[in-house]
Amino acid sequence: MTTERKCTVSDLITNLIIEKLEAGCVPWRKPWNGNSTPRNIVSGKPYRGINAFLLGCTGASWFATYNQISAKGGCIKAGSKSLPVVFWTMKPVADRNTGDVKTIPILRYFRVFSLNDVNGIEAPASKETTREFTPIEAAEQIISSMPQRPDIKSDGARAYYSPTLDYVNMPWSELFHSDEAWYSTLFHELGHATGHESRLNRSTVTKSAYFGSTEYSKEELIAECCAAFLAAETGIVNAVIDNSAAYIDGWLRALKSKDNRGMVIHAAAAGQRAADFILNRHEATGC
Repeated sequence: MTTERKCTVSDLITNLIIEKLEAGCVPWRKPWNGNSTPRNIVSGKPYRGINAFLLGCTGASWFATYNQISAKGGCIKAGSKSLPVVFWTMKPVADRNTGDVKTIPILRYFRVFSLNDVNGIEAPASKETTREFTPIEAAEQIISSMPQRPDIKSDGARAYYSPTLDYVNMPWSELFHSDEAWYSTLFHELGHATGHESRLNRSTVTKSAYFGSTEYSKEELIAECCAAFLAAETGIVNAVIDNSAAYIDGWLRALKSKDNRGMVIHAAAAGQRAADFILNRHEATGC
C-alpha cells in the first residue's frame, strides 16, 4: 500500500509557480507599479519576497486572513479562494549527539483572501501621488545611488554581467523597443552584480555554472526577481516580459527536480536582498 507524500510548504509554493510557467507566464516579471504593491489590510505593510509575486499576480492591492476579515465585520464571497503567504520561524532543536539546543529556520504559511473577494470592508483610498510619472528618472536615481556599483559599459548588442571583471555590459539603448525595457534589462544585470564577492558574495555568481544547470537557473531567477522589485520601485509599468521558451523550459526542469522544491522561495528572498542592496535599504526580515 502506497501513501501520498505529504506536501511541504516549498512544494505548495513551487507548484503554484510551475502552473504559471507551464501556462507561458513568468510571474516575477509582472510589471507592477509602486502604488499597487500587495499589502495587509490590518498592518498596512507590503508583502515581500515570494509573497509579493504570488499576491501581485491577482492584480489586487489589499489582503487579509479569515480572522482579520471576521474581526473587521467582513464576509468572504462564496467560491473565493485563498492564497498562501509564507514566512520563516525559528524553532529550537536539540542536537542528537551533544544535547545542545540550537535554533533552525522552519518555513511556515498562512492563507489570505483578496479584499476583492470580501463584502463589508472598504478598501483604503488610494494615495494620490504628487510627483509626475517619470519612470526613467526614477530608474536613474536608483542606478546612480547603488552602493559599490560596477562599471556599466555599452559594447555591442549583448546584455551580460562579467563576474571576473566586475562590470555590466548593456546593448545600445536604441536597440530596445522602449526605454522601460532598457532599464528593466539593466536592473536584471545589476541583480547579478550584487552576487559579486565584494557585495553579497552569492555562490551562484562566484562559482561557475553552465547554461541550463540548476545553479544557472537559480541565479537567473534571483536576477529576474531583483529586476521585478526594482521595476516596482520605479513605477515602470511597461517593462518587457521575457517569456523566452528556453528560459521557461530551464526553470521548469529545475523547479520540478525533487531536490529543488524550495528553490523559487529562496530565489525570491535572494532577489529581495539583491534589490535591497541596490537600494541601500536595510529592511527587517518578514513576509
